[in-house]
Amino acid sequence: MNEEQLRALLQGVKDGQISCDSALLELKNLPYEDLGFAKVDHHRALRNGFPEVVFCQGKAKEHIIEILANLGQRGHNILATRATPEVYAAVQAAIPEASYSELARVITIVKEAIPKRGRVLILSAGTADLPVAEEAAITAEIMGCGVERLYDVGVAGIHRLFDNKERLDEAQVLIVVAGMEGALASVVGGLTDKPVIAVPTSVGYGASFGGLAALLAMLNSCSAGIGVVNIDNGFGAGVLANSIIRAIHAGEV
Repeated sequence: MNEEQLRALLQGVKDGQISCDSALLELKNLPYEDLGFAKVDHHRALRNGFPEVVFCQGKAKEHIIEILANLGQRGHNILATRATPEVYAAVQAAIPEASYSELARVITIVKEAIPKRGRVLILSAGTADLPVAEEAAITAEIMGCGVERLYDVGVAGIHRLFDNKERLDEAQVLIVVAGMEGALASVVGGLTDKPVIAVPTSVGYGASFGGLAALLAMLNSCSAGIGVVNIDNGFGAGVLANSIIRAIHAGEV
């Protein structure tokens, strides 16, 4: 249940169109519903602006399906991350409207229209970073952000980035996804006054230590004000970008 639905429910009770008992039935599973193996947080859309997101890695397929079906009963858009093709096949058999990005490993179920606001620009250093970049992009999109992509603009061919300087200027939030030494975030941070969310990836040779080198480089950037999320955490970057966009556009209809 989101804020708009709750307001409509309370208004219906006030106007006498909905009985108290009916309203109680609607509210009985707030703030969460216990499925035995999981406690589904139906209050999250009210608190954070988007329903609970399902992290599929490590979960049993039948549990994922039951959680998604339970969330879907509320009519919200649904996001599930780190889903394998096998998980998606099982989900799609039970929930035919489910869609899947194999590149991003993300399942989406769209139940309601998604009006877009703001401009989030997602940059990737190389094509090997695209799985994480697409996870960020799809996350921000389903949460209601306008998203643009600018891929393969890493520092090894930095003219590719400079050729798109106007796109950096037009964005309200930038998500920079890079592995190897993670230098792209510092370069972008030095070119714009917009919020920059840096995402280190585990892409790189041995001394990159599975993304640790990029993470440390981004944390130690001399471009002030860069925010850094965890290694390969495109989802976290998309959520943070959405929070910033929501704050920028707060109060708009």
